[in-house]
Amino acid sequence: MSKMLKFVDLKRETPEKIEVGERRENFLEIYKEFIDHKAKDQASRCSQCGTPFCQVHCPLQNNIPDWLKLTAEGRLKDAYEISSATNSMPEVCGSICPQDRLCEGNCVIEQSGHGTVTIGAVEKFITNTAWENGWVEPIKPLNEIKQSVGIIGAGPAGIAAAMELRKEGYQVTIYDRYDRAGGLLIYGIPNFKLDKSVVLRRTKLLKDSNIKIINNFEVGKDSTLKELKEKHDAILIATGVYKARQIETPGSNLKNIFPAMEFLTASNKKGLGDEVKDFDNGTLNAEGKNVIVVGGGDTAMDCVRTAVRQKAKSVSCLYRRDKANMPGSAREVANAEEEGVNFIWLSSPKLFEGKDNVEKVTINKMRLGEPDSSGRQSPKIIDGAEESLDADLVIEALGFEPEEIPKLFGEPDLEVTKWGTIKTDLKTLKTNIKGVFAAGDIVRGASLVVWAIRDGRDAAVGISEYLKSISQKKKNKAA
Repeated sequence: MSKMLKFVDLKRETPEKIEVGERRENFLEIYKEFIDHKAKDQASRCSQCGTPFCQVHCPLQNNIPDWLKLTAEGRLKDAYEISSATNSMPEVCGSICPQDRLCEGNCVIEQSGHGTVTIGAVEKFITNTAWENGWVEPIKPLNEIKQSVGIIGAGPAGIAAAMELRKEGYQVTIYDRYDRAGGLLIYGIPNFKLDKSVVLRRTKLLKDSNIKIINNFEVGKDSTLKELKEKHDAILIATGVYKARQIETPGSNLKNIFPAMEFLTASNKKGLGDEVKDFDNGTLNAEGKNVIVVGGGDTAMDCVRTAVRQKAKSVSCLYRRDKANMPGSAREVANAEEEGVNFIWLSSPKLFEGKDNVEKVTINKMRLGEPDSSGRQSPKIIDGAEESLDADLVIEALGFEPEEIPKLFGEPDLEVTKWGTIKTDLKTLKTNIKGVFAAGDIVRGASLVVWAIRDGRDAAVGISEYLKSISQKKKNKAA
């Protein structure tokens, strides 16, 4: 048994995915003991350095050294309490944060060449242990406050804000356009990275905390923003950004070319047991197909790795810059390479070919030129250097842009930036409309889940201060 276990990648596998010949109960017990030992062993490697760069580079400023120390000592409940004090969803961040770009990438031990402390895996371990032992309990505020907050969007920012506001006693209702809460967590991130039971478990906790969740609710269709404002004392817009950037390439109107979210949502809905017509008829199923994914971020990596698991015939990823300039997690790229994905660096689609469905993709070969306004080298087409690839399914993973929220919500006075994101006060996250706040990707643009959680928590502070000032004004007026 121990010989088999030593090859287990704790970050990427779960007991349910490992085949064993012995009784499952015995295996799970041994597996948990093994994980417990590895977590304590990793946590004990933390040097407790004077300058905790891991904490500094965490968007949530998590007190990582302290909960690593407690984990090493076996004080897992204390470790969880410190971890969850600053992070609304540590089990999620432990699974999907790009730690190689944040805490782990700035670990002093990593910088000294001895390999990083696996902070994310330990965070996931202590939180899962907390859930298993019943340490994660519904929110029970000391005092109930009559003021209510309506939150538009049940993604990471909305959930984080809802939890913080409920702790203070506010009445919270979350409105979401989808049939399940979670936003990107439930439909945009593959199951192999974030098991959907984790999200459903968190959703149940929200409901058990008397946070109302209204699904299949579209602001602008079922109610305008103005109408929601009349129902609540404050509103938080936390919709995220879901509008896909499209490829402006001849032939892009052919069938079997899809945006990343459409492909990932179909896969996740199927994994949740839903009936998905376009997956069942093969349209959004990669099995047996030559799949080409265009893009170089984490969403592109989610797509290529999902296609591999759907038993695609081949999976290729086109990215217009080189590997060193990939915007996504280096760890995710390495995982994709290990799983057989063919990366074609310095390439971009020139032409999609086919009669009705896409059949081939002609690609331009690129070179890196002078730095652009962002400081990155600009990709330039090499004239005459082309290549043709077979393609049965093309997935566009070029990132996301905000929808036209003022128009969508029937609130033309809501101010947005030149990029279409909602304009807010940087400190309070107030918009230009009284009582309306905004947080997450709809303010900062497409970003990481951990930043959305941070923004949601910050927005909760701004909303609470606003509501308290309203209450105080009423008291002063009554006096």
